[in-house]
Amino acid sequence: MPRASVEDSGRPLPPPAVPVPLRLEHGVLKSLLGAWALAACSAEETAAVEEHLGSCGACADEARRLREAVGLLQRPESLDLDPALRTRVLQGCLDRRPPRIPVPEWARAYDAETARLDALLQDFGDAEWHAPVRLRWFAGEEATSRRTTVAGVIAHLLAVDGLVALALGLDDPLEGAGTEARTPGARTEAYWRASHFPPTRTVRGPWREQSHAIVRTASFTGSTAGGMGISYGDFELPLRDALLDRAFECWVHAEDIAEAVDYPYDPPAPRHLRGMIDLAARMLPKVLAARRQAGLAAPGPGRHLVAAGEPGRSLRLEIEGLGGGEWFIPLDSPAALGSADHEVAHIALDGVEFCRLAAGHVPPTEAAAGQMGDKEAIRDVLYAAAALSRM
Repeated sequence: MPRASVEDSGRPLPPPAVPVPLRLEHGVLKSLLGAWALAACSAEETAAVEEHLGSCGACADEARRLREAVGLLQRPESLDLDPALRTRVLQGCLDRRPPRIPVPEWARAYDAETARLDALLQDFGDAEWHAPVRLRWFAGEEATSRRTTVAGVIAHLLAVDGLVALALGLDDPLEGAGTEARTPGARTEAYWRASHFPPTRTVRGPWREQSHAIVRTASFTGSTAGGMGISYGDFELPLRDALLDRAFECWVHAEDIAEAVDYPYDPPAPRHLRGMIDLAARMLPKVLAARRQAGLAAPGPGRHLVAAGEPGRSLRLEIEGLGGGEWFIPLDSPAALGSADHEVAHIALDGVEFCRLAAGHVPPTEAAAGQMGDKEAIRDVLYAAAALSRM
């Protein structure tokens, strides 16, 4: 207010005050050079030092060396964009103007994970696209793998996501080459065989367009499409679960790619990770039953089928950290209800570690952080979790 009143009176403002250099001895000024280099001097001391540097060559050289040393101590800022920047920008836009046709909740994990992978791929050069990647999964009782490249991984995602695209009435990326193949592994092998040359960076465009089309079509169809069945050849998932499965696969293979090019990659958002864990927990009883029928899980003494909807022996799966929670896995029948009252075993696992087990990236014998109760039930569930993995 006093400044405004002076201006309004028409009188000129006084010039800003300039620090008056202190009159200090040479030794004192030299001792201040370190503080000056760190910008820790007062205004008067700074003025005194800088006036002295104009007339003392030895101190000027020392001051230059100290400033350079301070520059080396400062941590350089990363040129990489904050991976959360896209999410924050989109959220800010949506807060101002909600979308006319919102993405269904059950499709958001797929939307987020494909966008994150696309951002990782954006600046890859030819060398990165041809970097070797080993796809890993669990078959029967053994870990197995398949060697490919970064471009080959994206071709794999394109081929398997095509199962969802087909169910939504979109084009099949196989275009007649092996379209009779229905399982993820068979479709991938058919796509690779149909290519005259190994996949290159050109595969990114079709994969990106297909993922956008899947999200867009799911958004237009809305909640009514969530229960639509998606066939994986030897099993079927409703669309809402199939997109969670595809989000999980996208994240797992994005980590494979990031590892191949030595780049950090974060887990999904906790709410999306929890959805992926929940899907795996819901699939475990059927996988456990299939392994038992194949002789890979021992029936054990006194086991019997439980009537559908009735509680039976259960294993408590406790997930810690990101996406954490508790799930009770029925052990004797996929139609039974998991029950705390019938708990016979308990496994505690970190959320990301459980997902890596379900991806076939962690051996079942090394996965559990904590185990209590029936050892046979614990082994069967851990191996069933690994059996969720596939190419």
